[in-house]
Amino acid sequence: MAHSQNSMELPININATQITTAYGHRALPKLKEELQSEDLQTRQKALMALCDLMHDPECIYKAMNIGCMENLKALLKDSNSVVRIKTTEVLYITASHSMGRYAFLEHDIVLALSFLLNDPSPVCRGNLYKAYMQLVQVPRGAQEIISKGLISSLVWKLQVEVEEFQEFILDTLVLCLQEDATEALGSNVVLVLKQKLLSTNQNIRSKAARALLNVSMSREGKKQVCHFDVIPVLVHLLKDPVEHVKSNAAGALMFATVITEGKYAALEAQAISPLLELLHSPMAVARLNATKALTMLAEAPEGRKALQAHVPTFRVMELETYEKPQVAEALQRAARIAVSVIEFKP
Repeated sequence: MAHSQNSMELPININATQITTAYGHRALPKLKEELQSEDLQTRQKALMALCDLMHDPECIYKAMNIGCMENLKALLKDSNSVVRIKTTEVLYITASHSMGRYAFLEHDIVLALSFLLNDPSPVCRGNLYKAYMQLVQVPRGAQEIISKGLISSLVWKLQVEVEEFQEFILDTLVLCLQEDATEALGSNVVLVLKQKLLSTNQNIRSKAARALLNVSMSREGKKQVCHFDVIPVLVHLLKDPVEHVKSNAAGALMFATVITEGKYAALEAQAISPLLELLHSPMAVARLNATKALTMLAEAPEGRKALQAHVPTFRVMELETYEKPQVAEALQRAARIAVSVIEFKP
């Protein structure tokens, strides 16, 4: 006769590292208690459960209200690497939501995270970089990183981290430099970015060029780009096989050639020919950047002379239409200004 018997083994689809969480409104308060537990395994399991919950913005709001963020800040100093890794993962997930970014700013998480920039665990550092990258998607987040004096550290880490992390750092720096490049310019950022322009990784080349574009918005940035001979490298990138790289390189040249030194450095590097080729790029922003860069070069007598024969190209651009009215207006206006500068007679 058949009879039933309970197995002593766990079902194969049960993860023994997962903690059993409370239901409903008790879930987060219970996890908050367990985050403070002296038992290592309890802290680890609580963090794993929190990683799942924090994908929900409502949970982030509740966690912030009951004080979980302060507990997470404390766990960043935990001696156990798994605890630090899972804590930074929770914070990275949190920073991917607008409510989470607010929590970062409200509880000064940016500075607390910065103490892990030299953590021995690559996973921990990777989560940190991704958290910063998410945070700077809003201007206040970028301003927070700048105000804490972390730009110099990020510029340094850009030189020593693996390529995957370099991309995260560049994404962060691009938006921080857009807010204020002062600290970066005092940290040899132009020299570091020049090195990254030569990377075999197309994403790194593109993002480094974009960062240089933002650096070159300031007068000091323009001067450093010229002083450190970055312009010939940017001109070389105008022939890159990747459209985004060419577009960002043209954008950086657009700003760097505002000053006389930049104009003549670009003319000496023979920037006109590749910039003219970029006027036929499938990317509207690449065409716009190239048009504006050529306009800057046309302000120099030598550049104006070289571009005289290409006025018809700009005339055609003035008449072109595009699906997006804003794009059409920007390109037509840029082409019109280019023609007026090229045809200017002193």
